[in-house]
Amino acid sequence: MASILALSGWEALATLLGIGYILFAIKQSIWAWPCAFFSTFIYTLLFWDGQLPLQSVLNAYYLVMAIYGFWLWKKPIQSDKAIHVHTKPIAFHLVFLVIGTILTVTIGFYMQQGNYSRAPFLDAGVMVFSVMNTYLMARKVLENWLYWLVINSGAIVLYWQSGFYFTILMFILYFGLAIAGYRAWRQDWIARQVGHD
Repeated sequence: MASILALSGWEALATLLGIGYILFAIKQSIWAWPCAFFSTFIYTLLFWDGQLPLQSVLNAYYLVMAIYGFWLWKKPIQSDKAIHVHTKPIAFHLVFLVIGTILTVTIGFYMQQGNYSRAPFLDAGVMVFSVMNTYLMARKVLENWLYWLVINSGAIVLYWQSGFYFTILMFILYFGLAIAGYRAWRQDWIARQVGHD
């Protein structure tokens, strides 16, 4: 019982830090990345212990992306080198989806054959598209928020099957925050387009 309470405490802390990450990301604040770093450090350990190896690897990747995002976003907004919210053409998104699907099926099949995951294809899909989409978020691609709506839905199902209940609450909140993030970033993108005309 004590180990369950300790685990739940760590999961709750990681959840709060994860929520902080998204709230700061919506505001395009550099503080998003330290929250992401510490949240994902905790989740890397929790998911490994909970027999979700791809989610553990995903969170280890998030650690690296938190450093990359911090480095990328630390440039002043007025700087010529600053990253601004932008969109990608439909062809980019089609390639993104095809590559993500091929990787999901390949990794899911491998995980299924080796009996490495409780839900191999869902685990693989959440991991693959999260890896790819986190890069889009760090680069401030507007559509990343739309991808998060789908990814977060899959994650909710995966974590329900695995018993990570605080994490489910976080991903339900993430779903709503992805909508808010899309709206906020879209307004910023529109304002920047109008400012350049």
